[in-house]
Parts: sequence; structure tokens; C-alpha cells
Amino acid sequence: MSTGIQKRTRQQRVASVELPPGVWGTLVSNLRRGHVLLRLALCTLAALILWGFTKGWDPPFGYQAGQIPHRNVIAYIDFEQPDLKATNEARLWARKVACAVYDQDPEPLVQLRAQLRREIGKLRTAETLDQVDAAVWEAFQAPPAAGTPDPTEEERKEQFQRFRKALPEDDALDEFNSNIDEVMKPLEQWGLIEALPAEHDANFEKIFIRTREGDGFSTADERDVDDVLIDNASARLEQSLIDKITSLELARRVYAWLRPRLMPTLILNTEATRKAQDEAAAAVQIQNMYFHQGEDVLAKAGQRLTPESIQLLRLEYESQIRQRSLGQRLVRSLAILGMFAALSTLCGFYIFFREPTILDELRRFVTLLGLVVLTVASALVAAHYSWGADVIPLLLLGMTISVAYHQELSLLLSACVTLILVVSMGYGLEQAVVLMACASGAILVLRQVRTRGKLLAVGFIAACVVLLTTLGVGTLYGQPGRLLLEQGFTLMLWSVIAGSLMTVLLPTVEKVFSIQTDLSLIELGDPAHPLLQELIRRAPGTYNHSITVASLAEAAAESIGARGLLVRVGAYFHDIGKMLKPGYFIENQAQGDNRHDSLVPAMSTLVIIAHVKDGADLGRQNKLPESIIDFIQQHHGTTLVEFFYRQANAQKEKNPDNSEVDESSFRYPGPKPQTREAGVLMLADAVESASRVLKEPTPSRIESLVEELSMKRLLDGQLDECGLTLEEVRKIGESLVKSLTAVYHGRVKYPDQESA
Repeated sequence: MSTGIQKRTRQQRVASVELPPGVWGTLVSNLRRGHVLLRLALCTLAALILWGFTKGWDPPFGYQAGQIPHRNVIAYIDFEQPDLKATNEARLWARKVACAVYDQDPEPLVQLRAQLRREIGKLRTAETLDQVDAAVWEAFQAPPAAGTPDPTEEERKEQFQRFRKALPEDDALDEFNSNIDEVMKPLEQWGLIEALPAEHDANFEKIFIRTREGDGFSTADERDVDDVLIDNASARLEQSLIDKITSLELARRVYAWLRPRLMPTLILNTEATRKAQDEAAAAVQIQNMYFHQGEDVLAKAGQRLTPESIQLLRLEYESQIRQRSLGQRLVRSLAILGMFAALSTLCGFYIFFREPTILDELRRFVTLLGLVVLTVASALVAAHYSWGADVIPLLLLGMTISVAYHQELSLLLSACVTLILVVSMGYGLEQAVVLMACASGAILVLRQVRTRGKLLAVGFIAACVVLLTTLGVGTLYGQPGRLLLEQGFTLMLWSVIAGSLMTVLLPTVEKVFSIQTDLSLIELGDPAHPLLQELIRRAPGTYNHSITVASLAEAAAESIGARGLLVRVGAYFHDIGKMLKPGYFIENQAQGDNRHDSLVPAMSTLVIIAHVKDGADLGRQNKLPESIIDFIQQHHGTTLVEFFYRQANAQKEKNPDNSEVDESSFRYPGPKPQTREAGVLMLADAVESASRVLKEPTPSRIESLVEELSMKRLLDGQLDECGLTLEEVRKIGESLVKSLTAVYHGRVKYPDQESA
């Protein structure tokens, strides 16, 4: 009976196997996605905005009011006149650097090559040394080293026999001759010379060479003088012989024959040389003298630039800009945009691997991109009005990113913005070092903001760093000490102002980037918070549970380097949803009063699970930060409400007519913990609740309980998305065991104390 399914051939099965795409395939597929294209378009738009704001098509005006130039600034003039002295000097120099013309006659070298073939032929016909003309054989002997005795007759015969064996056979003779021709070709083409003649008064490094061709000469080609000197050419000749001739013995003896016979073949052509020098001198344009209103010095070295000096320099700058061609502007624009693209790629890869949430959330991405553009624009404007004020936006950027994300990202973005500012403002290396040192000093000490004076202290530390860096770098560049102190204290003032501004802007930064600093978390975790006060009133048992969990979770989080304060505050609010139905939770129930006795397991589960959604709604209604609401939603993940699930299964076993028990109906809605801090809170919450039912909470039992619950969460996949490693889970467990052991420590039993 036919099944209607056509059987595929082996080739069809093989063809149906598709391998995953490679790197480029993955890149192309990602570029086709709409959200990726949108982010690339936003980066392109930001680059174009920066290009337009910084006038990336023209070089920057590299002077600022208050700046102290290291040397006199010579200005261009708005009129010009010929400078005969400069023109004559330029023409004399052009004549001096012009290349002399030499004529090359290759015939002597051609004859030398033919003579070599004849001599080789004589040696090939001889069977023994006695059959060879002594003068012919002697010509193939290399000069003996100093102090070396003359070879004996037997040694001479042995040398000849080795040479005889190295000679090419009849079938290899053409190849040997071809190799000799190839080796000699450069010498015949470019010629040789012992040394430049005394009458050579042109360029001493390069010459023009014309090779004789029939009755005339070829077009002159430029050549280095070193290439045609006999000593240098002979060294190259020896190496070429060794490379081309397979026998080292034969190559060295051929060279020994050729070297003393190499002769000069280049002859200086005085007439052609004079003509070339005249043409070079004639090509020199008339030199002009430039003036501006009769003055050629716009600013003197070591003196602060005044507004008048800036105005003159600005006029000079504008005259330069007017002379720039469209091609030059296009090339610089492409270079600037290329730099922006490179920096964007660098930062993009870092964010992709280290801070993917920035790319995932469009609002975060746009905020970060806008902050970078705003920083560059603010720095350019600030520097235009006051020297060194561009350090304020740079410091604000570094501190903002450090507070909002991480120090590594802050350092990277600050370095990129510093590079953009240096290129856009025409700064040198010393200014770049000072700016980057100032930003790095502020970033590296800004780890946690637990007090209101922290940011101001960061500003003072950055001020000290910038002062020391200014003094150090300025000393290396030879600036006067008094001027260095002035510049250093000016930058110190801007740094302190930046720290003060950041203190004022901190609430705005927290709101824009949806973050909570330690300072705001301390305020949020105040027990006088209305939600916590309401939790105490309605569900005191839940409040006590939350306080205990907070203590456990904070210590556990700090043991793995996570934010303990954030976990502690999140723990305060993680169960606020229970205040709506406090009587249904065991910690708020009186002895013997359990409202779940009148409910079926499925309904009890719905009541228990509802506290997560109720808590999130209460948090948003009372404007809790999203990071705290995340703890409320994720502290149970998608775990199973085991008590009522088992109760439902037990009822099903007693009454088979009941409907099947769906495990998914007894699980929390999630999501699973998305951060390490949320994972810590999940474990601490589970352990604290379970430890309350231990009859004798000895350290061994506590350790066994913690290990069991941690493994259960791991095997259930609850920690798959939070980034916790197995090592960190182990450290969390050890911390929880220590904390719970301290909570349930042994107490002294007094004589009149009854057993509990």
C-alpha cells in the first residue's frame, strides 16, 4: 500500500543539508534586519552631524584666546611681491638637485660576456689541469686571504677537478649562458662608474642614464648613484651569480674572473646635464613675499594670545581656507568620516559584547549617541569662549557613562571623544594627553556614588591629576613654569566646576538612563518609605521576611562582586504584592489559621502567584524604578509552587475522575532572573523561607538545605539567563550558609527557661 510519501534519493538528502552561515554570511544577514539598519542609520546621522558641526571638510583653526604659542606665528599677507633673492636661491637649489645625464655604452660589457664564454669553453675542453693554459685557469682564482699559503700542486689539481665537475654539461650549456646573460643584463643596461667625476655639480644621489641604441640614445631613466658604482654593482653581481648558478664553486670562480674586468662604461654628458639643470631652474616659480598690513608676525612666542592676535590669525586662516580646492575638502571629509566610522565600529563591537542592552533598547542607544554628539558640540563651543573649558563636557561625559554603565565603557568613549576633539580643534599631543589624563582620573575613582559629596570629590581628584599632568607634559615640551602653573590652575578650576555640575545633574542622569546610584538606592531603601510602612502595617510577617532576605542577599551579592546595595533594596520591595492578600501567606497567618484549607490547590496557586503581578503594579503605581520592579517580577522566575502542585497530584490519585494536573498552571509567570543580582535574590528568598521550617537548624542541615535548593534552581533552568557562573553560585551558597548559621546561632539555656 502506497503511503503517498516520495522517497528521496541520496543526492537529494545530501543537498538538503545546509551548513550554518559563516562570519560574513552572518554579518550580511544581520545587516538585512530592520533594527540593525536603523541603528546604523542613526550612527551615520550622528557622524554627519559631527562632520557638519566640526567643519570636517577644512582643517581647524588651531588657536584660542589665552593660548601661549611656543614660537612666533608668521602670517600670510593679503598682497604679494616677487622675492628675487628667494627665487634665485630656489633656482640654484633646483640646479643642484637636478639629475646629471650620463651616456651608457653597453658594448664593453657585451664583449666581456662573450670573452667569459670563450674562457669557459677552453676549460670545458680540458680534461686535466696540465691541458689548461695557466693564465686562463689563474684568472678564475679568487685572491687568497691574507696570511693564507699558496695551494700545493695537488691542491690545485683537486680544485680544477671540482671546478671541472661544476661546469655545465652540453645539455645545460644554454641554460648556463642564459643565466650569465641575465646576470649581466643590469650592468649592460645601467652601466658602471668608479666614482662621480669632479665636474659633476648636480644631484649626488641620483643620475639620469641614457643607453646607446644604434646611432642614438634611449630615453633617460633615473637611477641611484649607489646602483652604478662598481663596488656596489659587483656585490650584487656576486649574489646574482650565486642565486642563478646552482654550483657555488662555479659561481664564485665566474665572479673571480668578472670582478677585476669590470670597467666604467658611463660617461657624463655635460651638455645634456646643463640642459636638464636649466629646465629644472626654469620650472621654479617666482617666489613671493607675503605680508598682512605691513606686518609679518601676528603673535610672538611665549606671549598669551590676545583677541587682536586671534583676529589676525583668523584672517590668515580664512585666507588659507579660500585657497583649498574641492578635492582637498573631499579628501579631508572622507578621512574625518572614516575616523568616525572606525571609532563607531570599535565602540559598537565593545558594546555588542559587553553592554548588549544598549543595542537592544533603542532609547538607550539614542541617548548614548546623543550624549556623545552633545559632548563634542559643547566642548567646541566652550573652548571657543574660554581656553581649557572643553574639559568640562569631557569630564561630564566620563562621569555620566561611568555612573550609568561601567568604567571600561566610559574610558573607551572618553578616549574616542578626546580624539575627535583633538582632530577638530587642531590640538597637539600634549593637549590630548592632558585631556585624557583628566578624564581618566575622574573615571577611575568614580566607582560608587554613596554620598552627595562624592562627585565633588571626584572633581577635585581630576583637578589634581590635570595639574600634575599639565606640569609634567609642559616641562617635557619646554614651556615656562609660570605659564604652566597658570594653565594648570585654570584646568583645575574647570575640573572642580565639572564635579559640581555633575552633582546637580545626577538626578537627571539617573532619570534619563533609568539607573539608580547608591545614593538614590539609600534614599529608596529608607524604612520610612510609604510602601514599606504600608507593608509593615498590613503584612508584618512579610516585612520581617523581606528584611531577613535583604540581609542574606546583600552579603551573598557582595561575595561575588555584584551590587549588594541594589539587591538589599530590591529585597525590601520584592514581596510588597503580598500586602493585598496577606492572610494567604504563611508568615502572616496566626497559629492554626490557614485560608487555603477552603480552597482547591489550583485556586491557592493563583492567589500565591498573584503577589508577583500585584507587587509590580504597586511598584509602578508608586513610581518605583524599573530595576526594583525587575526584582519583584523575577525573584520567583518560573519556579513551581510545589506544595499545591503535590496537593493537586495527591487529590488526583485519590479521585481519578479529576482532570489531569497541568504543571504549567502551577508555575510563576516569570520572567526568569535576568541579572546576577536577581539570581542572588531568588536563591536568598528560597533559602530563607525554607530555613524557617527546619526543626533543628544546625550548620550541617543549613548547608544541606542551601545546596539542595541551589541545585534545584540550577536544574530547573532558573539561573540560565542571569549570567551567574557555577563558581558564583557556589560562593553565593557559602555566603548564605554563613548568614543563616549566624541567624540560627545557639543560645545559652537558663535554668528557669523551658524548652521551646
